[in-house]
Amino acid sequence: MIKVFGHYFHRRTVLQVVCEAILIGIVSAISLWLQRAPNAVASKVVAEGVFIGGVVALAFAGVNGALGLYEYSRTFAKGVMRTRAVLAWGVSCVVAFVLVVLLQIDEGYNLVSTFAMLAVTMSLVMIWRELSVETLPQAMTVQRVLIYGAGQRAWSVAESLQQSDPNVQVVGFFASPNESEITVPEVQRVSAGRSLTDVVRDHDVDEIVVALTERRGGSMPMRELLDCKLQGVRVVDIARHFEQKLGQIRLDAMSAGYLIFGEGFNQDFIRTLVKRCFDIVGALVLILLSLPIMLIAALAIRIDSPGPILYRQERVGLHGRIFHVVKFRSMRTDAEKDGVPQWAQAGDSRVTRVGRVIRKVRIDELPQLFSVLKGDMSLVGPRPERQYFVEQLTRDIPFYAVRHSVKPGVTGWAQVRYHYAGSLSDTTEKLQYDLYYVKNHSLFLDFVILFETVGVVLTGKGAQ
Repeated sequence: MIKVFGHYFHRRTVLQVVCEAILIGIVSAISLWLQRAPNAVASKVVAEGVFIGGVVALAFAGVNGALGLYEYSRTFAKGVMRTRAVLAWGVSCVVAFVLVVLLQIDEGYNLVSTFAMLAVTMSLVMIWRELSVETLPQAMTVQRVLIYGAGQRAWSVAESLQQSDPNVQVVGFFASPNESEITVPEVQRVSAGRSLTDVVRDHDVDEIVVALTERRGGSMPMRELLDCKLQGVRVVDIARHFEQKLGQIRLDAMSAGYLIFGEGFNQDFIRTLVKRCFDIVGALVLILLSLPIMLIAALAIRIDSPGPILYRQERVGLHGRIFHVVKFRSMRTDAEKDGVPQWAQAGDSRVTRVGRVIRKVRIDELPQLFSVLKGDMSLVGPRPERQYFVEQLTRDIPFYAVRHSVKPGVTGWAQVRYHYAGSLSDTTEKLQYDLYYVKNHSLFLDFVILFETVGVVLTGKGAQ
């Protein structure tokens, strides 16, 4: 994994984005040079081509990222990913054409030719991305992982690897001699009286994940782990494994010390000021762009069911302060006629006909942009929750209050990574993503989340 501005990306993703950007930039430069040479200064033409290609490449990467084409997961069917790839290619072509028109620096360029070469290049990139999965040698794509431990924690690491990355191969589990509870079947354990360094060498291991339930009493062979690391094998503990691989701070794998002494959780003045400026500019732009959609939604709600168009509800914000969130009404006015707050559920009968549509594409959240301008919320942050649930969740879930150290957001890392929370277990899962955001939040991560939010809206993922 590679850390970019506090956020972890897979090495394949970074390499893929860089190679695609270089290819698109080269094609743009060659296209413009062929159209203008030899009557123009070659260096000037090439610089213009690289600039246009760079902007197009950035947009191409943004569209692909928003539609999840840089995600490596066994849960995505090939048909789904191919459909997304076709959609990404179409959207990228439209964006590329607009950018080529807007960024035309000088006369004499054939816009159609320039756009055609970029479209063909993006097509070849998509085709190569599909073919490379089948054609590249396994040694270039597969990462071999050894899990040090044979208890429940070690098993949870193996499950996460199997679900999150199809290019990871778990070679086995190395049981610690001091482990009191072993749950991994013997057939999957690779120790068998051998040393850790021998197992790593024999199985050509690339990474060791230390996933012990108990670390005291000499459970870890520190000298052997150091030898493995000095030989180029990555060694990570279970908490950092989940943070890097899944974008979570797992409650079952970390301690208060990990939060206190680990890096991250920066809340300095400069970061706060930059985020506030970004929120104001972003909210104003989004309000202007979405105003027609909000007007149509308001009219549809008025026609569909009796009651107000908007509803206000108390939510818990920064440092536990209470504020009123405003959203488009998507439920019947008697949704909580008994006065007891309820979780929203899949297929909730309280949701109106128009409500089902606006919740699926997140239109009901748009009025919260005015809360961003007011300063109660941010564009990106943990989802604001009702005080009734916060009091319960703070009692039942460790570290739940940590999410209130940043402003709540219209969208967030948990919202784009996990479906709607309708139970205590769902909320616990989402909290682990919220903790990751609070620990690693940056303007760059905010951009990543906003791009992924576009993909969530387009695919309707996680709506209730």
